[in-house]
Amino acid sequence: MFDAEDLEAIREGKETWHDEQVEPVIDRFGEREETFTTDTGGQEVDRLYTPADVADLDYQEDLGFPGEEPYTRGVYSTGYRGRLWTMRQYAGFSIPEDTNERFHYLLDQGQTGLSMAFDLPTQMGYDSDADMSAGEVGKAGVAIDSLEDMETVFDGIPLDEVSTSMTINAPASVLLAMYIAVGDLQGVDRAELRGTIQNDLLKEYVARNTYIYPPEPSMRIITDIFEFCAEEVPKFNTISISGYHIREAGSTAAQELAFTLGNGLEYVEAAIDAGLDVDDFAPQLSFFFNGHNNIFEEVAKFRAARRMWHDLMKERFDAQNPKSRQLKFHTQTAGSMLTAQQIENNVVRVAYQALAAVLGGTQSLHTNGKDEALALPTEKSVRTALRTQQILAHESGAADTVDPLAGSYYVEHLTDEVEAEAYDLLEEIDERGGMRRAIEQQWVQRQIQDTAFDRQREIEDGERIIVGVNDFEVDEDPEMDVQEVTEEDERRQIRSLESIREDRDEEAVEAALETLREAARGDDNLMPVIVDAVKAYATVGEICNVFREEFGEYTPGSAV
Repeated sequence: MFDAEDLEAIREGKETWHDEQVEPVIDRFGEREETFTTDTGGQEVDRLYTPADVADLDYQEDLGFPGEEPYTRGVYSTGYRGRLWTMRQYAGFSIPEDTNERFHYLLDQGQTGLSMAFDLPTQMGYDSDADMSAGEVGKAGVAIDSLEDMETVFDGIPLDEVSTSMTINAPASVLLAMYIAVGDLQGVDRAELRGTIQNDLLKEYVARNTYIYPPEPSMRIITDIFEFCAEEVPKFNTISISGYHIREAGSTAAQELAFTLGNGLEYVEAAIDAGLDVDDFAPQLSFFFNGHNNIFEEVAKFRAARRMWHDLMKERFDAQNPKSRQLKFHTQTAGSMLTAQQIENNVVRVAYQALAAVLGGTQSLHTNGKDEALALPTEKSVRTALRTQQILAHESGAADTVDPLAGSYYVEHLTDEVEAEAYDLLEEIDERGGMRRAIEQQWVQRQIQDTAFDRQREIEDGERIIVGVNDFEVDEDPEMDVQEVTEEDERRQIRSLESIREDRDEEAVEAALETLREAARGDDNLMPVIVDAVKAYATVGEICNVFREEFGEYTPGSAV
């Protein structure tokens, strides 16, 4: 590219340009800030980038071609020219009938994949009639108590024609078993089922807190899922290793990257320790990242993530299958960046965040509804969010070439900087004994909390502008309809659950739960037994309660 003499001339030219062109302008007009940084304050942004800032870049070694190692430029050679990203709007609310209606609506509007949200009782492994569920049924997602509910959600939706992502963690094995059972009832070959379960418990202890069991049995369930799906459901992604919630909790981009990949390494090690071959399960691992506001920082994060995962899987685990070294990821625009003030501004925020995800090469994308700072999104707002993706795909030109920002002096320099900072954090994690030990020591949580505190202080002091919140404000209340889940919806779901219990074969349920208990006490794979239990119409709460009794419940501060 440039030899040493060229680079030296560029450096000298930049100094001359600064002295002769920049300084007089600054003396006369000043600059907006003394120091510019990326969105989360991780890296200082220079005024100008030149070839000298990427002098050490080796194209073949550091970038390569799309679809080739180290996958910096993407895991597919044709990018979006061959196939657009999956447009997968996060949806689910109230009772199964309502969610089925919303799913059909989104598919009719051109959505290309489903993304299923569950209410808090389901996420915590409680049935809708449990005392802990009161007031929360159907509020944060759809209530799922039994296989019958899952059948209702997917009524009229052939599972061999759609892929489904499920944001579920502690009870992931149960909801996956229900999805498989629905496929069986539809006559779909299990090998044709496609989708993803989040199933990422380590980040729950750090950022989201919908955990049930302690880490050791949780890791056992996760590795059982890896093994079962490699044999039975090979097209289903067995985990979505999630940085999204880490970023929502307040992390920087580099922290999101380091802690997410650190969790991924922990899962790989646990699976290998359980006797699995890395190339048998690693191709089914997937990742889930946050799409934040700073376009260039986000693109750099995504590109660095692919390169890092390739190198880590190759160097640490000697993964031989190229698919084991490919980082594939879903992106969701940042919920924490939505504002209740001037909610129309959220449409613009979401569009920029979606653009960053596409420029960074995401495999699937969810765009938030503008009203999600207030409530579950309405039908109208999810349509606008979906249209945002469709305009991006078909009108913007962003999908016409692979990795369009590659070669930008700024983007390549920032990619290296984000990667270097993430590696520094991973080195600290390794010195602490890995992610599980770092979480036990509360080190990971402190890193995130300190960053979140600093960011909030900057907002309150006016050092960081949030449009419509601490600057460019207007005195008005938001005027719009919001999606509501009523007490009657909760009562309907409980009546449905009671009806299921009355109609099922109680002896078959008891036998299935006893078999499940025996399996939990042994070391056989739990998934076949869970599938049998859900087919007997054992409920989410009944299955999770067996595990609660056998595995115990996690308490924050206890050993990890």
